[in-house]
Amino acid sequence: MAVVTAVGLVAAVGAAAVHVLIFWMESIAWEGPLARRAFGGTPEEARPHAFYAYNQGFYNLFLAVEALLGVALVVLGAGSAFRAGTALVLYGTGSMVAAALVLGLCSPAHRGAALKQGALPALAIICLCAGLLPA
Repeated sequence: MAVVTAVGLVAAVGAAAVHVLIFWMESIAWEGPLARRAFGGTPEEARPHAFYAYNQGFYNLFLAVEALLGVALVVLGAGSAFRAGTALVLYGTGSMVAAALVLGLCSPAHRGAALKQGALPALAIICLCAGLLPA
């Protein structure tokens, strides 16, 4: 496996970890201190939005699972498993980048959060695509 591909896979795992953390904050600990520091407001202000955050958290979890499953297939597989894993990683991280772009474009106040959300998946995409290029 090329070094650039390995870097891409590590970045994908990092991106998945960030999205699992976001899932935890949105779906499990929405009114807790970590989520309130990340998203602002008080627990009382957050409470009316808990249902929406719960749902949104699962979107983040599903993207993380998709990317992690893809990484596992790439690392453990060859041939069609490698190709399927690469497709899963690229689709999962591509969706993460798209969500970060939407956040950054729709809310200038959240561009920093969008950058944090999108940097690792963008690095994963760049490295994985570079690794797919013929030598």
